[in-house]
Amino acid sequence: MTYGNKLREQIAKPGTTPLIGVYDMYSASVAAAHYDGMFVSGFGFAASYYGLPDIGFIAWPDMVAFVQRLRGAFPRHHLLVDIDDGYVDPEVACHVVEGLERMGASGVILEDQKRPRRCGHADGKQVLPLGEYLEKLEMVLATRKDLVVVARTDATEEADIIHRAQALAATDADVVLVDGVRSVEWIQRIREAVGSKPLLFNQIAGGKSPRLSLTELTDLGVDLAIYSTPCLFAAHKAMDTALAELRLSDGRLPAADGGEEIGVGESTRLLTKNISRHRPVPVARESVKV
Repeated sequence: MTYGNKLREQIAKPGTTPLIGVYDMYSASVAAAHYDGMFVSGFGFAASYYGLPDIGFIAWPDMVAFVQRLRGAFPRHHLLVDIDDGYVDPEVACHVVEGLERMGASGVILEDQKRPRRCGHADGKQVLPLGEYLEKLEMVLATRKDLVVVARTDATEEADIIHRAQALAATDADVVLVDGVRSVEWIQRIREAVGSKPLLFNQIAGGKSPRLSLTELTDLGVDLAIYSTPCLFAAHKAMDTALAELRLSDGRLPAADGGEEIGVGESTRLLTKNISRHRPVPVARESVKV
């Protein structure tokens, strides 16, 4: 079964499937031990790879190369990839989708923003004319084989949100995402608008959407939930705290042996799993007598 169909099968199961945002190979190594699905967040990748905000700096070859490394290390995980607006041109979007599917991505999210683009939970978003976006989406859908395609709208006007959600649900996209949903009431309205089409909800700390549990999302009829930044923001806080404490201790490192701190041993064991977890165990050969 292909990666796309495995994710499609998971989406069809009861409950809300979580996909955890990862921003580099180390965060993916930690997340892989806790969840079966990963989300390559544009916010996280722009922050980690470029040190820049999520406003359109990502170059598609960098994203594709990262996904290739992820799939090599984690051959059994669902892998949903944020490709923003398809890197502007429909032809580029199709080229990227073809490459991502070939290297094992499970799915992609394609948004209807126009440049300059913004994080889905930021102010100042602008959307393409619906017809222009639908043309790009249809080209991507015609290009993919089994890859899951999430059609995303960043509309902010109430009437436009419902209109676009219905239009996206009428396509052959597998899932619909309305980003920056501000209330439970609006999740319910969008759920009704898209009918039987699977629905994705994006949660980001400090964003515009309510903080909801998977149980609550399941009750609202949400099929997928992406958690874009818990790894990134946790790392931000932990690094800031660790370096402040290092300065206060006059540069003396905390003890890592037997304590709560991570040391070289724990880190090496985590990373070693990425090269050995799926390798067959060698069978010892009996010595041959001559």
